[in-house]
Amino acid sequence: MLEAVRRHPSGVLLAAQLLAVLAYPFADANTAGRAFLGAMGTGVVLIALWAVRRTPALGWIAVLLGGPAMVFSVLEAFFPDSDGVVLTSALLHAPFYFYVSYGMIRYLFHDDRVTTDELYATGAAFTVVAWGFAYVYVACQAVWPGSFVGAGGAEAHRFFDLLFLSFTNLTSVGLSDIVPILGHARSLVMVEQVAGVLYVALVIARLVGLTVARAANR
Repeated sequence: MLEAVRRHPSGVLLAAQLLAVLAYPFADANTAGRAFLGAMGTGVVLIALWAVRRTPALGWIAVLLGGPAMVFSVLEAFFPDSDGVVLTSALLHAPFYFYVSYGMIRYLFHDDRVTTDELYATGAAFTVVAWGFAYVYVACQAVWPGSFVGAGGAEAHRFFDLLFLSFTNLTSVGLSDIVPILGHARSLVMVEQVAGVLYVALVIARLVGLTVARAANR
């Protein structure tokens, strides 16, 4: 098992991201749950650092961004109502996750072979982009209150709600009950929608093309 984890860190990152999504509804209701989510978020950041070090991206940049992000993921769990902590955490996490996704996409494009770990990296990079935009929305909401409105009329949304909005826009399914209202929020949502389409058009299409070409050569 340890050998499989060592050989497929992208698979570990993908599994950790999906487990975090499943854990949020159970753990986000009280302080202890938020502390658990903060610790879990720290673990995901560590896994992301581990995964990106296997890519051609520079590892020290990931450490420079990921170290403070780990600290504030824990602080945010204990001070969820502090605007300064929430905003600083979002401003640290967003570039870190985008950098990790950049490193993983470089990993996918560094040769013409499709390995098992690269297949995991395809899904992991997608979830990491969704996480990055969720933190962008958190920062947007902190700077411009009322940027997003939900079906219940609430103007301040939890991270999990904004993560749901991020996934629905990145996958282009449009099923979210949270909508951007202010201009800045709508601009950011449109950028994510374009990113989702380009990811499928460039990354997924390339992997499919390499797989078909390899089968044809055989």
